[in-house]
Amino acid sequence: MALAGDTVRLKCHFRTFDGQLIDPADVKLTIYDSQKQQIEQITLDDTNKEDNGVYFYDYVLPINQSEIIFEFSGVYNNKPILVRDSVKIQFSK
Repeated sequence: MALAGDTVRLKCHFRTFDGQLIDPADVKLTIYDSQKQQIEQITLDDTNKEDNGVYFYDYVLPINQSEIIFEFSGVYNNKPILVRDSVKIQFSK
């Protein structure tokens, strides 16, 4: 569990069905609250690319949420591809 106001590194690995790392086009990071309402959307570029198929974004956790859901998405072979996960947030003591 992370603390509200902390910076966390959100990271994903885009893979084909056979596990090969790939670089999709039009990579975006979308952040949702726990009710699945969009908080913000960020377009990523090569500065957010760690390696082939590996993308990251340093995100400051909101202080008014107990959880965020994050989604990395893009397009590969003219089809959508996405990775989704969540972060539980605890208010710092």
